[in-house]
Order: sequence, then C-alpha cells, then structure tokens
Amino acid sequence: MRSAPFKQVDVFTHTPFKGNPVAVVMQADDLSTEQMQQIANWTHLSETTFVLPPTDTRADYRLRIFTPAQELPFAGHPTIGTAHALLEGGLITPRHGQLVQECAAGLVALQVEMDPQGQPWISFDLPSPTLTRLTPTQVDELEAILGHAVSRDAWPCLIDVGPRWIVAQLPSAQAVLACQPDLVRMTRQDTQAQATGVVIFGEHPSHHASRIEVRAFAPSHGVNEDPVCGSGNGCVGAFIRASGLLPHFGQSLLASQGAALGRAGRVRITMTETRIQVSGQAVTCVEGRLSY
Repeated sequence: MRSAPFKQVDVFTHTPFKGNPVAVVMQADDLSTEQMQQIANWTHLSETTFVLPPTDTRADYRLRIFTPAQELPFAGHPTIGTAHALLEGGLITPRHGQLVQECAAGLVALQVEMDPQGQPWISFDLPSPTLTRLTPTQVDELEAILGHAVSRDAWPCLIDVGPRWIVAQLPSAQAVLACQPDLVRMTRQDTQAQATGVVIFGEHPSHHASRIEVRAFAPSHGVNEDPVCGSGNGCVGAFIRASGLLPHFGQSLLASQGAALGRAGRVRITMTETRIQVSGQAVTCVEGRLSY
C-alpha cells in the first residue's frame, strides 16, 4: 500500500471549523485521474486538491481540483488552502511574497502577506472573467428558484472564471441569509446553462464588520451550499465592477459567508479596472498521510 502527505485545511478563517475545508493530497504524482476522483468522492468535501510538479517553468506547482462528482479547472478556496498547506509544509517558498499556481485554467498568481496582527493572508488573482447577461426569462426563473426578487438595476449575469457562476444581488444581507432556494429546480437551471451554480449577495447595515453577505449554491456539482467560496466571491467582485457599482462599494471590501451553515468565513475582495484579487486566511485541522 502506498501513501501521500495529506492535510485538511479550513479556508477563509483563522479559527478551526469556522471556514470551508479542503482536502490537500501532496506529492500526488502517481495517482491516476480515476483515483483522484475516487478520493474526492470519499472525502466528500466541496473540493479535494492534488499537488503535482509543474509543467510550466513559471509555476511553483501544478494543481488538480475535484468536487465529489467532477474535476474543476479552477476554484478559489482550494487555491488558498493548498498554498497554505504547501507553505506550512516547507514544500514551496514565496519569491518576494509571490507564488504561481498552474491549473487547468492556466497560471494563477498568488501573494502572501502579513496583516498588522502578524496573521498571514493569501491572495489570488481571479482569472479574467467573461460575463453574459441573463435573459429576462432566465432572471424570472432565477427569482422563482430563489423565492425572492433580485436587483434588475445590477442585472444578473453568468460569470465564467473557469467555474461558471450565476451572480445576482438581493436587497440586503438579511434577504440573502433568509433565502431558501429550490435546489432541485436550480440543478435543472444550472445543467441547462452549463453553470457551476448560483451566487447571491446583499449589503449589511453600515455598523456590520462585513460590507456584504454572500452565499453560493452548486447542487448540480453535489454541493448544495458551499460554506465559503473563493471563486464565487471573486465573481461578485467582477459583477460589482461590471455593473458600475465600484463608486458605491469602493475598491476593497470584506465579505462574510457561511453564517447559514454555522460558519464564519471572511473574504477580502479587491477590485480595479484590470484586476480582481481574492484574499483569505487558512488553518490546518488535520495532518497525516493518505493511504491508497
């Protein structure tokens, strides 16, 4: 029986069990695609990652990312969680605070920095987004699925960054937290649109620590609700920028996600005309070896 180093990392938090876990299998060179998918189905986390040697000399490592049902070209919280695991294990070293991840979506730049409390934050540049406005009929269906009206001033879009998220704004954070979508109907919608899932967001009152509340649903991928979603939050940033909402929200904001599932994730989203950056912290909760 063979084995590989393994970590389970909680992402978008520095408090164990309050973020979004990702399983990280390091030194996964001799695992087949079929074995990777089997392991991801077994961990049954929203994503499991497998670290491989890079094929591009500009990259520090190569990453394959699997949900319990299929492989993804890119995903946010697995990117931060894997970088955390590799840094903690001494398997990679930032160059001037920079790392480069190779994945099916291409090369992803990461930045490692310390906050004023000495806590590390890992950031990634969102792959260049492609936005497609939903049709009025699709928006009507989305509202029926959510059981709630969405903003039509900031028109809902399908945003492709590797994962393909349908993004819509609700009137408030409270409306986001109260939402109880029809997941069976959402699965049909997402399958038809070839979408990963649906991301909704709404503003918190001004006194709240976070500016917005975010939720992400991906039932067609076996994940009814993702506790804290990096690519989904990045797509919210792309949505805000494309909808002309930067003057309202500013170039940097803090998003909270996971309260509906008993989590307390925090995601920093930074938006400029040329770049969207998603940042978070991580903590290792399980460490050992995976036998196969």
